[in-house]
Amino acid sequence: MIIFYAFGAAFGLPDASPFVMKAEILLKMSGQPYQVNTKGMFKAPKGKLPYINDDGTVVADSTFIRWHLERKYGIDFDQGLSAEQRATAWAVEKMLEDNLYWIGVHWRWVDDANFAKVAAVFFKPVPWWVRAPVEAFVRRRVRNSLHGHGMGRHSVAEMQAIGNRGLTTLATLLGDKPYLMGDQPCGTDAMMFAILTSALCPHFETPMKEEVKRYANLVAYEGRMRGRFFGAK
Repeated sequence: MIIFYAFGAAFGLPDASPFVMKAEILLKMSGQPYQVNTKGMFKAPKGKLPYINDDGTVVADSTFIRWHLERKYGIDFDQGLSAEQRATAWAVEKMLEDNLYWIGVHWRWVDDANFAKVAAVFFKPVPWWVRAPVEAFVRRRVRNSLHGHGMGRHSVAEMQAIGNRGLTTLATLLGDKPYLMGDQPCGTDAMMFAILTSALCPHFETPMKEEVKRYANLVAYEGRMRGRFFGAK
């Protein structure tokens, strides 16, 4: 049995983290039985979630979880795709992870109004007398990560321009297909859904959400993926 270490459902999302949602969809696509454990953060091999323990083999990071499932269980998450389509899907996945994910981090952790909503959930278990300094410490670390990545060095307008270009790209590539590359989900659909459902989260108000809502095919896609892998809202 695979033990899947996650944060758990929050803000009306299957998980607070897009990368955890990506990994869980891959697990569902694999057909392998798994059990969710939300108590593993402090034992995470790389200091972050997700990770899995597959009968004693610990694998951290959503991409390495994918590769582990492919190797051990003979799964091809891109079955039926040509070499060119596989390359396109991989490039899209890296755009999602390297651009749109970090813009989402900005809107949750740097924007004051949204951060107050994040803090009310994330730091609720922390004793009230140390909650404020803990919140400040973690928020500062996230800001530093954004700055180190590079996205945090841009102005809000510049980030929005990058995000809008990325969402236009997704909408164009999706077109009228049910899933990114065709009639069935491929590996990249796991991350595409995670980013879009996070952006559309009703608990947060962001320009990214308003931009996603401009594209009817992206909104329909998010609902289609959620229904398929997590049931109706």
